[in-house]
Amino acid sequence: MSPTTEAPTVPGAKGHTDGAGAFVPVQTRSERPWSFDPTAFEAPTGREVNWKHTPIAKLQALLSDETGRHGVIEVDVDAPDSLVQERLRVGSAPRGEVFRPEDLPSAIAWKQETEAPLLRIPAGAEYAEPIVVSLNGTGGVAHAHVVVEAQANSHATVVLRHTGTAHHAQNVEIIVRDGAHLELVTVQRWDDDAVHLASHQARVERDATLRHVVVSFGGDVVRVNPSVELAGTGSRAELYGLSYSDSGQHLESQVYLHHKGAETSGDVLYKSALQGAAARTVWIGDVLIGPDAVGTDSYEANRNLVLTEGARAESIPNLEIETGDIRGAGHASATGRFDDEQLFYLQARGITEDEARRLVVLGFLAEIVQKIGVEDLEAELFAAIEEELAKEAGL
Repeated sequence: MSPTTEAPTVPGAKGHTDGAGAFVPVQTRSERPWSFDPTAFEAPTGREVNWKHTPIAKLQALLSDETGRHGVIEVDVDAPDSLVQERLRVGSAPRGEVFRPEDLPSAIAWKQETEAPLLRIPAGAEYAEPIVVSLNGTGGVAHAHVVVEAQANSHATVVLRHTGTAHHAQNVEIIVRDGAHLELVTVQRWDDDAVHLASHQARVERDATLRHVVVSFGGDVVRVNPSVELAGTGSRAELYGLSYSDSGQHLESQVYLHHKGAETSGDVLYKSALQGAAARTVWIGDVLIGPDAVGTDSYEANRNLVLTEGARAESIPNLEIETGDIRGAGHASATGRFDDEQLFYLQARGITEDEARRLVVLGFLAEIVQKIGVEDLEAELFAAIEEELAKEAGL
C-alpha cells in the first residue's frame, strides 16, 4: 500500500468531526481524538488541554506539512547482526498496529515518513549489550516514525541518543509481544537551540514487561510524551524520567498509562532538577484503570527539586479507575527547594555548603539513573549532572 495523505480506515477511530451538534469537550485522556491525516488537526494555539503548558511559538516549524525535509538527522545503529532492520511503508505490518497520532506534529510525521525504519528483536533473543541508535541533528526540520518490536520471549535494551541540533518531530511505535522484556531509553542531549517533540506509543502483551526511560538535558524545547497500553494479562510497565532544566529551557513529558488487561502492574516515577531564570519543567501523568483491569497494581509519582529563583515546575497527576477490583492505585506529586535539615545534617559533619548541595542533588536524581541498567550510560549521566551543578556554582 502506497503512502497517502488520507487517513487509513481504522475500526473505532475517533478522528475529528465537523458535526453540527453542540461542542462536547474531551472529558478524559482516553477520549482524545486521533487521526492519521494531518488535515484532521488544527494548528495548536496553546489553549488546548494538551498544549497549554508548551511554548507554541517555538514549534511553528514542526506544524507545517511541507515535503522534502528528510535527511537532516544522521542515523547510526549499533546492534547485533541478528537484529532485523527493515523499512515499512504505510500498510506494512506492524506499522500502525499500535500508533495513533493524537496531534498535528505526530500526524505529519506519520505522513512524511514514507518508509519507517523497523527494529525487530527476534523471538527468544537475549541481547547482553544495548542496541544503540544515535541520531545527530545537522540543522533544519525533520519528521520521523520509528517502529520497535520485541518479539515473544525476547530480552533487549534499545537506547535512542539525540545530539546536535534540529527541529525534530518523532513518533516511536513500541510493541512488546508475549513474555518479552524490553527496555527503551531515550536520551536528549541536544544543542541549546534544538526543538524536539516526540510521541511514544506502546502496547505490552501477555506477561511482558516494558521499562521506558526518558532522560532530557539539552535542547531549547523538549517534549517527550509516552503512552503505554498494558493490554495482556500479567503485563507490566515501568515508566521513569529524569530531566535537568537550565535557564530558558522547557522540558516536558505527558505520560499516559492505560491498564487494560487483568493483573497488570505499573510504576511511574519522574524526577526533575531546575536551575536558572525561566527554567521550566512540565509533567502530566494520566493513569486509566479500565473496567477489565481487575487485580491491577499501579502507582505514579513526580518529584521536582528547584535549585534557584525563577525556575518553575508544573506537576499534574491524574488517576481514573473504572473497576473496584484492584490491588492498589495511587499518585503523588511534590515540588520544593533544598531540605534545610539535609543541608544542616551534612554541614554539621564538616561538609561545605556547596558540596552538601551537590550530594543532595546527586542523591535525588541517582534513583532514576540507576534504574537504566546500562553502565556506560549511567556513568555518562552522572557526569552530565556534575556538569550542570558546576554551571550553577559558576565553576
